[in-house]
Amino acid sequence: MLDLDPQVTATLAVAACAAAAVLLLVVLLLALRLRRLVRDHRRAIDPERGEDVIAVLGRHEETLAAIGRDVRALDARSGELREVLRGTVSQVGMVRYDAFEDMGGALSFSAALLDERGDGIVLSAINGRTETRCYAKAVTGGTSEHNLSVEEDAAIRTALAGGGVGEAPVPARRRRRSS
Repeated sequence: MLDLDPQVTATLAVAACAAAAVLLLVVLLLALRLRRLVRDHRRAIDPERGEDVIAVLGRHEETLAAIGRDVRALDARSGELREVLRGTVSQVGMVRYDAFEDMGGALSFSAALLDERGDGIVLSAINGRTETRCYAKAVTGGTSEHNLSVEEDAAIRTALAGGGVGEAPVPARRRRRSS
């Protein structure tokens, strides 16, 4: 057997007790930390689904990626729709007037129906005592290859200026001009 000095044995016993006390303290601290960690983990779990934060974040990441794809698809579709809308009637102007001196009530009119490029048609209805005549002329870029009356030109200018009902210039209203 090993012969140890009682002084050395006592010192080793005290050192072992001190080490055990330190280790016990470390174990208690770790137990408290583990308890807090478990409590925080339980709080982080979705009680309805049983998911933890990592799973929820993963699901949200997938949702955000799907939303991103949808937004890109909608953006592409909105560009297509914008191109379609450029060709639709978006500017309307109308001018009412008396086509004949002996007629009142401004029953004659010219109406321009244009898209945003200024392309479309101008319609005119000349109202007389016994008949009404209608005319339609193509408009390209805010002008026409056909002779336009002052009223038709005023209707086109009214449409291009934002639309509404304009007035034909009274003094020159019966003259024709070519564009």
